[in-house]
Amino acid sequence: MTEKLKKSTRKIETREKKARKRGWVPPSNLDAPEPPEGFHHRWVRAEFRGEQDEKNIMARLRSGYEFVRKEEYPDRMDLPSINDGKYKGVIGVGGLLLMRCPIEVKEDRDAYFSELTKGKQDSIDNDLMKDEHPSMPISKEKRSRVEFGGNKKS
Repeated sequence: MTEKLKKSTRKIETREKKARKRGWVPPSNLDAPEPPEGFHHRWVRAEFRGEQDEKNIMARLRSGYEFVRKEEYPDRMDLPSINDGKYKGVIGVGGLLLMRCPIEVKEDRDAYFSELTKGKQDSIDNDLMKDEHPSMPISKEKRSRVEFGGNKKS
């Protein structure tokens, strides 16, 4: 009475094999294709309340962005594009156009605005500390905390 035990390997019993089925979610109007290696995609405003926003588009072009055209992604038939006018063939929806820039430009831009924000925050802190009175010190503790509801015992 020898019975053969059927053993499965641990590799087969991974959590990935038993993953839950992902539920349906509505599609996003702003799904963008993956950018090429070394580039970053960004939706840029081309019009606002029916008025063309040339200033915004020109500023992006001058800072190193370029338009992303639908022909660059022939396998993606679901991408919305502009059918006529000066932006014909550019991926766009609802007054937004998809543009790309090199990762280096994005990182430089992020660093610039991060430094600008830090400078403004330091200026506000210094101005605040200038008005500090010895009998009422101002604490510069910058910390936030998120709390979720739970058992509240009254």
